[in-house]
Amino acid sequence: MNSTSAHRPRSRRVLPVVAVATATALTLAGCSSGSGGKKSAESAADASAGKASTPRMTIAMVTHAPSGDTFWDTIRKGAQAAAAKDNVELIYSNDENAGNQANLVQNAIDQKVDGIAVTLAKPDALKAVVAKAEQAGIPVVGFNAGLSEWQKQGLLSFFGQDESVSGQALGTKLNSTGVKHTLCVIQAQGDVNLEQRCAGVKKTFSGKTDILYVNGTDMPSVKSTITAKLTQDKSIDEIVTLGAPFALTAVQSLSDAGSKAKVATFDLNANLITAIEKGTIQFAVDQQPYLQGYLAVDSLWLYKMNGNYSGGGEQPVLTGPAFVDKANVDAVAKFAAKGTR
Repeated sequence: MNSTSAHRPRSRRVLPVVAVATATALTLAGCSSGSGGKKSAESAADASAGKASTPRMTIAMVTHAPSGDTFWDTIRKGAQAAAAKDNVELIYSNDENAGNQANLVQNAIDQKVDGIAVTLAKPDALKAVVAKAEQAGIPVVGFNAGLSEWQKQGLLSFFGQDESVSGQALGTKLNSTGVKHTLCVIQAQGDVNLEQRCAGVKKTFSGKTDILYVNGTDMPSVKSTITAKLTQDKSIDEIVTLGAPFALTAVQSLSDAGSKAKVATFDLNANLITAIEKGTIQFAVDQQPYLQGYLAVDSLWLYKMNGNYSGGGEQPVLTGPAFVDKANVDAVAKFAAKGTR
């Protein structure tokens, strides 16, 4: 544990947890919530739950999300729902450049926010500024990216999935499909989460696994790069992508290359659900991003209002992985249509 952390007790005996229940013992009444666009506040989010009458607080959520990726819209909706319930002003900001993301965390510190929720896709770049937040007395939680680093940096809690384990689960599942040669497509080189996913697939898949790096911010380039690889190597019979938009683009690449390879992916969106229903995508690994956003905000509120540590401050709160395929897609579809799965 990072000795610079001023928030977590030095020693506690705790049990692993995989879910967090929203505290209902605190008084509930009316509130409003906003959340920021790329550095600014936005309108209140709707929430069906009761609303807290606890003192107004401000929480900054700072992510490494690239613009236009619907996965992060789902995380943000979860964060907004928790903020609306908890009488929290949510300031959301994002930048896929790690240095710029660190600057956004510094901006939150300068604004003297009550708590920070941050992703650690490139943890070394965030280490110093996270320490500054803790030294300023601002509690910090991690989510989505950084499971292997959150305790080292003294964060209160972490919400997400073990990317290595999820990759291994996908690789094992592929072994039952009869495919022999997998192409794992990484849209952001050096992103710890993404690299761990493909490494996990490679570890358990019994066939051959190739890694292909693409520029995830340029979808036409993604399409042409995958098409070129499929055209060059006809033995590839499976494509694994690490996000729903890239899976849907890979399907187009199959057509362009005249390939009969199949496509599996990590993460969901409404269009991906439709593709699973139609059979153009085999299955997806769901890490429940809405839940990640919701719990990250709600945990900071619980800590400030009631001194609670999600996961006891020692164990991550796991939100995945789970597989969505034709057998269970109908149960997920109604939520995906609302943009919450």
